Parts: sequence; C-alpha cells; structure tokens
Amino acid sequence: MKFLKTAGAVALLVASQFTHAQDWPTKSLTWIVPFAAGGPTDAMARDIADKVSRQIGQPIIIENTPGAGGTIGAAKAAKARADGYTFLVGHLGYMGAGPALYKKLNYDPVKDFEAVFRFPDTPLVMLVGKSSPYKSAGDLIAAAKAQPGKINFSNAGVGSTSHLIAALFAAKAGIDVTQVAYKGAAPAINDLIGGQVDAMFDQTNTALPQVQGGRLNAIALTSLTAMPQQFPSVAPLAEKALPGFEAATWYGLYAPKSTSKDVVQKMHQAYLKALTDKAWTTRMVGQGIQLLPEAQYAPDVFAKYTAAEVERWRKVVNDAKIQLD
Repeated sequence: MKFLKTAGAVALLVASQFTHAQDWPTKSLTWIVPFAAGGPTDAMARDIADKVSRQIGQPIIIENTPGAGGTIGAAKAAKARADGYTFLVGHLGYMGAGPALYKKLNYDPVKDFEAVFRFPDTPLVMLVGKSSPYKSAGDLIAAAKAQPGKINFSNAGVGSTSHLIAALFAAKAGIDVTQVAYKGAAPAINDLIGGQVDAMFDQTNTALPQVQGGRLNAIALTSLTAMPQQFPSVAPLAEKALPGFEAATWYGLYAPKSTSKDVVQKMHQAYLKALTDKAWTTRMVGQGIQLLPEAQYAPDVFAKYTAAEVERWRKVVNDAKIQLD
C-alpha cells in the first residue's frame, strides 16, 4: 500500500510538472546577470532579453548580481528553483574557465545547469598602439621569440577574458609574454593608447570605436573568418600566424538543473524566432558580433560546448598558472 501511495505521488508530481510546462510562462521571468549594469555582458543580455520577451509574451527582468568574477551570480542561479522562471546569463569566464580559476566553486557549470541557448559570439581583436612597430600578429610573434618576456599585453584583470585569450595565444604561438593586469578594460586600453604596453586582446564590439576613431590599430582577429565590414584588411590568427586558432567571448542562457525540458525547448524556440529579425541581427553584426549556424544555438549542442570549454580552459589556466583564490 505504501508503494502504491508513493507511486501515485510521483505520478501526480510528474503530471503537475507537465501541466506547468504546458502553461508556461504565466508570469515574468528573471535572468541573473553576474556583472554590474552597463557592462558588455549586461548590455547583450538586455538586448536579447528584450527580443525573447516579445516572443514569449512575458517581461524578462534582468537581475544584476556582481562579484567574484561572476561566480556569485552563477552560484545563486544554480540554487534557484527549477521552475522555469529563473535563468542565468552565462559567460566564458565563470562558466568555462571558472572551475580552473577558483579552487572552491559553489557550482558546477556542467552538472548544475541545463543549457538553454548560446548567444551569438563576440570574437576578439589584437590591438596595438598607432605608433607600434608591429603591423601583424606575425611581427609580434617574431619579436616575442627574439626577446622572450619583453612584449607586454595589458588585460582587464587577472582571469578576465583578455587575460585568458592572451594566455591561450602565447601558448599556441610558443612565446613568453608579460601580462599586465589592470582594474578593468578602460585603463588597460588607455595605457595601450599611451604606449605604456605593447598589445591587448579586446572584444570586437568594444574595440571597434577605438579602431574606427584612429586611436588603435587592429592587427589580428581570433575568429576563424575575416570580418571585412568591421575590420578591413585584418587577418584572423588562424589564416597565417596560428592555423586553427579560434577563440571568442561566448555567452549563453542556462537554467537550474532539472528545469523542464519543455520549458527549455520553448525558450530556445522563442530565441530562434527572435533571430529572424534581420534588422536586429544586422545591427549586431555591424557592432562586431558574430552570428553562428543555427545548430550551434541548440540546447544539447550548447551543453556539449560548455563541457568542452571547461576542459579547454582548465589546461590553459593550469599551464599559465593563473589562480584567483
């Protein structure tokens, strides 16, 4: 009799969850962004949330939960109810490199979340000052090999995307460079403009105004393909200097583990419908954001990508001896 009651309770719970998923959404949703308002992650999250909100017919509230490189917000999302109303805006830093950067992490990017969809990527561009002698990535690599440790790369802080990408670049190129950490991207770029450092990797969308304004030169891209509209005559690292090299600041939406698969699929489909807005996607491309093949946005593909990124950055972080706690 006890078994029958237990089985009945489970069946009732499953039926309730199914009905809930069918009715979803009936109220506003929350997207946790683990950075302060106004930054690039927040800006992209708000832009995409606005478009998805129109598709699902409910408001999406952005909840900024900054701190510890995004890990505080990620941990909060991991512990949220898996009811289809709380999501995490993920980022390479705390969802890819986080397990390697932090000895103690209160969440697992793979085990504690359901991947929902991947955002379009934001490649990075290698920047140098206007008076720099380096006209290509090949020039810089040659100089670094001739004088190990002399080339300085500025970055937005230890463990930042610009730090990680520079470490990956140095490892792939087989060179030794000196990384100079700043408290944010703005001072790192300012010193690059002023000639205090030699180079920096920055996201294409934030670097574009500096390049178009004539304050910095772009000498290489981390995307596999060129971006002639935004960065004319700038070759990808993969084209000549480092065949096969590819990296980007990636973002995506995650839900707490055990969130209904039906809810995940509905959110994914709403996102795909939003991406049919050509005016919107054209604007993103114009800003230096790179659209992906539709299959790469899918939940299962994004889940596998997340797991692969965790392992990729574990090696880079360990080899470069980067540690945040």
